[in-house]
Amino acid sequence: MKKFLMVLILSPGLCLTASRAQDKNKGATVSPPVTDTAKKKPAGITDKVKSSRKFDGLFTLYQDTATGTVQLYVKKNQLGKEYIYQSFSISGPNQLYLNQSMHRATLVFKVQKAFDKLEFSRVNTRFWYDRNNPVSKTAEVDKPEAVFLVEKTVAEDADGYLINADGLFISEKLDPVKPLLLPGPNTMTIFNLGNLNPAKSRYANVRSFPNNSDIVVDLAYDNPAPFNSGTTDITDARYVRVRMQHSLIEMPQNDFRPRRDDPRVGYFLQYINDQTSISPVPYKDIIHRWHLKKKDPSAALSEPVEPIVYWIENTTPNEYRQIIVDAGLKWNEAFEKAGFKNAIQMKIMPDDADWDPADIRYNVIRWVSSAQPTYGAIGPSFVNPKTGQIIGADITIEWYSGSATPVLDELFNTTAPAGKLQYPGMDPQHEANCTLAGELKSQLLTGMTVLDASGASANEVKEMHKQFLIYLIMHEMGHTLGLNHNMKASQMLSPAEINNTEITHKIGLIGSVMDYPAINIALDRSKQGDYYTTKAGPYDLWAIEYGYTPFSEAEEAAGLKSIIARSTDPKLVFGNDGDDMRAPGKAMDPRVNVNELTSDAIGYAEDRFKIVNQTMGKLVPKYTKEGQSYAELRTRYFTLLGQRYSMMAAISRYIGGIYIDRSYPEQKSGVKPYTPVPLATQKRAMDMLHKYVFAPDAFEADAQVYAWLQPQRRGFTQNGSGDDFRITNTTLAIQADGVLSHLLHGVTLQRITNSRLYGNQYSVASMMGDLQKGIFSADIATNVNVFRQNLQTYFVRQLASMIAPQNQQFDDVSKAAALYTLKKIKTQLSTAVSTNEETKAHRANLSFIIENALEQK
Repeated sequence: MKKFLMVLILSPGLCLTASRAQDKNKGATVSPPVTDTAKKKPAGITDKVKSSRKFDGLFTLYQDTATGTVQLYVKKNQLGKEYIYQSFSISGPNQLYLNQSMHRATLVFKVQKAFDKLEFSRVNTRFWYDRNNPVSKTAEVDKPEAVFLVEKTVAEDADGYLINADGLFISEKLDPVKPLLLPGPNTMTIFNLGNLNPAKSRYANVRSFPNNSDIVVDLAYDNPAPFNSGTTDITDARYVRVRMQHSLIEMPQNDFRPRRDDPRVGYFLQYINDQTSISPVPYKDIIHRWHLKKKDPSAALSEPVEPIVYWIENTTPNEYRQIIVDAGLKWNEAFEKAGFKNAIQMKIMPDDADWDPADIRYNVIRWVSSAQPTYGAIGPSFVNPKTGQIIGADITIEWYSGSATPVLDELFNTTAPAGKLQYPGMDPQHEANCTLAGELKSQLLTGMTVLDASGASANEVKEMHKQFLIYLIMHEMGHTLGLNHNMKASQMLSPAEINNTEITHKIGLIGSVMDYPAINIALDRSKQGDYYTTKAGPYDLWAIEYGYTPFSEAEEAAGLKSIIARSTDPKLVFGNDGDDMRAPGKAMDPRVNVNELTSDAIGYAEDRFKIVNQTMGKLVPKYTKEGQSYAELRTRYFTLLGQRYSMMAAISRYIGGIYIDRSYPEQKSGVKPYTPVPLATQKRAMDMLHKYVFAPDAFEADAQVYAWLQPQRRGFTQNGSGDDFRITNTTLAIQADGVLSHLLHGVTLQRITNSRLYGNQYSVASMMGDLQKGIFSADIATNVNVFRQNLQTYFVRQLASMIAPQNQQFDDVSKAAALYTLKKIKTQLSTAVSTNEETKAHRANLSFIIENALEQK
């Protein structure tokens, strides 16, 4: 109370003193008394970092030498500026795509000061505004901020602020590492990580350079009671560490000019909407490409100021290094079309190199041997999301333990989670890349099996593998140059041209190395040409010309229009993963597919069926070897079985298919955007399926192998129900998954009906009628073997399911056709001839299924 009174007594005096001072200065502004708080200077950082090691660079980092914790120093002139963040997985479970060299999250972020805190937020790069349009004033409206971290400053000096960085790097704030497990009946069969344990996590490496700062962390995940113990790469499912790299990158400051995307050519891209456009397609999408500038801008052909350099990591087997060098340099032919000489340079990393391949300043081609490989090779790059400029790239090739070459040990042995996981931390274009490489490995093993079984020389097998490796490197390098897949390129040559090396050595075997074609194996071995394309194809040359030809700003629009106008050239056709027909019911154009070849994919498939059937009889004599089990024989058989699957899938897509043409009206291609596959072609495809997939003797050649398909025993790893090969189940699976799941898919059936309104002559009822003939007619007057029993039962059950009242996946036209087909089968069964009890039982079961379905209808 006394203190309070004294303040009251003193206050008038203070006011008087202030008043006199103001009078004395004749109106000059006089600062109020300086309090003790105001006298305090900002706490310096010296004491906070005295026990830390300093890493100077783009961002200054301090790591405590005793605890390992890291502090981040943000300069005041760095506040509000945009930076690029890129994450990489360095080591982790392959089945979760956390293995080495996976490029993951790419984003733009900025740091801002908010009172005594620093805010880290993500920048939305998906919109563009014309600043001359008044609507651009709303650029920040209705785009909520994404603040992913707020940290209180622990110290500051005249130039910047210091914060604890563990919350940024020992966390999932920047990259949500852990995949999301989707609900479903098989969720417990999929390995997933537990919860992040920051206390057990640590820093593995801290580096800072002038243009980037790299922080490598080991993130620990704990799961005390895992439902799934994972595959052999998981030491203990309860405790898993994932090594990740956080890269903070300076936003490039250069004269790089973004290049617009065009749907007629295939580049990876940044999706950007023009919010001030009134166009029906207000897109300003930009492609991914390197920043290449000519040393001599006036020269038609000039070396670049900065070439694209790839280093072959010293993990690469010595015998493959020169092949990889030669393969990479083959891309220079394409860049010459764009006006650049020696744009690609290939170097081999010395064994005593003093730099780390994880350093983002080096583009590396590395060779790894993973415990559970999920890919054959992968070639991701990372970009500036604001411009599409490629900043860095890596290619990883998987060496398969136990093989003399990188191939799968068993075709269907994969650790990929088959769509049950989502990867929120991974760029969608990188995620798509992860799942596409299995085809090449099975194709190579097919070629090796056919050559080996037919007595080919070691030199011929070696040449095939060399061509494979060149193709593989060129394909993955194409990705790192910005190109996405072109699954239509394998249609370039006719069956008569495909083995003519005078043609293939000049323009290639296929239009682009960015396809996933079937390996070229001639039915007549004396006419064998190239197995794989070993040069950039016409499409590749044209695509690089579009992406990299330098233009002045005034000339660019006209220059690109002139290049893209050639898209109607048959050698330049393009169709990527969004168009392809791998999944049942997906896409439209049967020519955009994997594991097929030539402009007559149906005829080529027939040759491949014949090759497979011929090779079956050679497997047992060739792969029954002294001193080894039958595991190799089993692997070779599965590979050939996989070829059958690929061929029947490719053929089936012509039924109900639609040819797509993406040319623009001014190109006057003479072709409509959508043209249904001609009726004769659809009927031909159906006849081929009848002969090689549905016929009673379609799998007759395999009988020579069945009794030898024994896996090698390892301890107690045998199947709980026996390790004998499930012949009938496997055969039905490839018939159903490869063919019927597509032909009887609701989307396919509706497409058949819709396309009849603009030219298709094949109705759903007619198509189902042809299926019924192919699946039933050949043995209606005799006994039915077990393959046909399973096939016929599956077909009838699918039709019965379609007409069920509760089934909403099919339109009424499809339901009517299914009902009509079931009734025809019922009539056909009433006239069937059976001479054994098994066939009588089978047909009685079919009649029972049909009658039940009709009653429920």
